Amino acid sequence: MSLLSLSEVSIKYADTPLLDRVNLLLDEGERVGLLGRNGAGKTTLLKLIHGDLPPDEGTVSCRQQAQIALLPQEIPFDLTGKVFDVVAGGFNECNHPPSPDQDKVWKNQIQIERVIASMRLNPDAEFQHLSAGMKRRVLLAKGLVRNPDILLLDEPTNHLDIDAIIWLEKYLQRYPGALLFVTHDRMFLRRLATRIVELDRGILVNWTCDYDTFLQRRQEAWEIEQVHWQKFDKKLAQEENWIRQGVKARRTRNEGRVRALLKLRETRRERRIHPGKVRIQVQETERSGELVIEAENVTFAYGGAPIIQDFSTLIMRGDKVGIIGPNGSGKTTLLRILLGELPPQRGHIRHGTRLEVVYFDQLRVQLQEEKSVFENIGEGSDWIAINGQNKHIIGYLQDFLFSPERSRSPVRILSGGERNRLLLAKLFARPTNVLVLDEPTNDLDAETLELLEELLLDYQGTLLMVSHDRTFLNNVVTSTIAFEGDGRLNEYVGGYDDWLRQRAESIPIATQKVQTQAKKQEKTTGRLRLTYKEKLERETQKRELDALPQQIEEWESEQQQLLHLLAQPSFYQQNAGEIMKAKNRLQRLEQEIGEAYRRWEYLDEVHASTELD
Repeated sequence: MSLLSLSEVSIKYADTPLLDRVNLLLDEGERVGLLGRNGAGKTTLLKLIHGDLPPDEGTVSCRQQAQIALLPQEIPFDLTGKVFDVVAGGFNECNHPPSPDQDKVWKNQIQIERVIASMRLNPDAEFQHLSAGMKRRVLLAKGLVRNPDILLLDEPTNHLDIDAIIWLEKYLQRYPGALLFVTHDRMFLRRLATRIVELDRGILVNWTCDYDTFLQRRQEAWEIEQVHWQKFDKKLAQEENWIRQGVKARRTRNEGRVRALLKLRETRRERRIHPGKVRIQVQETERSGELVIEAENVTFAYGGAPIIQDFSTLIMRGDKVGIIGPNGSGKTTLLRILLGELPPQRGHIRHGTRLEVVYFDQLRVQLQEEKSVFENIGEGSDWIAINGQNKHIIGYLQDFLFSPERSRSPVRILSGGERNRLLLAKLFARPTNVLVLDEPTNDLDAETLELLEELLLDYQGTLLMVSHDRTFLNNVVTSTIAFEGDGRLNEYVGGYDDWLRQRAESIPIATQKVQTQAKKQEKTTGRLRLTYKEKLERETQKRELDALPQQIEEWESEQQQLLHLLAQPSFYQQNAGEIMKAKNRLQRLEQEIGEAYRRWEYLDEVHASTELD
């Protein structure tokens, strides 16, 4: 029997069916990626499965006693309290109330501490004072704390840094329950999904394959559908032409043809057209000077803690620079310093000439919630100038997939993806030669992401971008500035995968700029010949990679033994020193296991890239 079953489920919004008699089965151990365009109804489907929404028609059934947890896309604005209490609240949201049994209470306590440690959270921190990324981690811990049979994740990688995303991938790959998740992160999707389910115009389409195979098969299906509708429209046009000539005689054959035409018209009215593609274009202004930004020995600290330490860089016209680092490391601070919004405490910033900067803010504060989509773009006018030509705002918004009706809706009711599309539309309406994007990929669907990539690749200006989307970084940026702890920043040629490889070789641009041109040539002509030292380092890394699984298995075995020991009420009858010793060892094991998995991930990436050489 399946864990979850949806049978002929329908739900409408403003007379438009978001779900139209859909069916879905979810079995134990499956990891299903749920895809669909922004606004297609993915979040609605997750809420319906979780029990937050009733279906208009059909049934949603789960196996008896099955637990379901949902990580929502948006962070609750009214959630307060210490991290420990927020995570513990996960037990109160389960389908079946927790048992008052004392043994169960102790086990819950241990589970809360284990999940908090594995997510690297401070149990005493106040939730409302955390960054958006840390709040997402706390909410994820809240969902995971009771080991649900079905885990529903709505954009789980939003606001997480790369280390946290990699940890989450590893955790979910070992998760024993069923997983249904919505994500824009294509690398995350490739590594996790065992099956793809697509929500397309109200219909759930099941694709029993990986993500790359799905892309190929879906394109083929679209092409077949296009041919089918072209034949249908040709037939309809012929019949409409016939009826306009008049029915010559009321013969049975002609009456049947009229009835067939009426059915064709009804089918055409019910057809739901594919929403099409976003048409994005940037208004480029006159070229900036050759020099865009020069930073020399920039230092900045906050509360005595170094954020940026003696950092220097030279950004020239046409450079596309990615910025990566853990949450809270100072990426937005670096952007503000480079743009001149925040003066460095030491060092100098020099700007080039004729800079026209457009800044995409990840918190979307430039959008006015109570105003309509139309008003946010027009700002009092019905027309907008795009590359020297006037265009009506309704038509401009349709390029970003906002229908005329949706254009008149207030911003506060838009989904996260729609808000990001609106902000892109607002910013790209301004002339620019320097684009600054702070987490632009959050909530965007995969198709819009690919189109944004194409636009940025063709963009002739300069790009500064903060992102945790590894595929996006690989496809767009020409160099990467990485926060590497204690205020150290280094710049590397290429995107995320290039950073991984070069970090292992310890060749940052800032210290060895003479190798920059060689590295660029290497991307197209193959790797340079390996030195003896590099070969020896690779062999050492390979041995470490081979040994890590056994080491992790031993640590996890010790971890399970400690968890079992700490779950025994009799254990707490001994002296406090022994109890604290066991708890400290458990916490160290969580850290060591997490570090080992990150090291494994890193070595595996390095080994995979070297095998291609």
